[in-house]
Amino acid sequence: MDAGEISACLLALLAQRDPGASICPSDVARALGDADTWRALMDPVRAQAQALARTGKVVITQGSRQLPAEGPFHGPIRLRRGPNFSS
Repeated sequence: MDAGEISACLLALLAQRDPGASICPSDVARALGDADTWRALMDPVRAQAQALARTGKVVITQGSRQLPAEGPFHGPIRLRRGPNFSS
């Protein structure tokens, strides 16, 4: 699975949601993998979310806090549309 496929899936899932809604990185991994392989995609999905956050297309949150794109992240995170998001 390459970064372009992960980015495209992540952005497509966000585009399907209301502008203020968020998704879990596991939503992306499950959309790209099957029941046996999606967990192995979690690190690449998180890495691509960080890359998109650096460009402002995605915002990474934990609870009500926005996290820096650099991480590191501990615990569950959510992904939202960033100021540079375009569907």
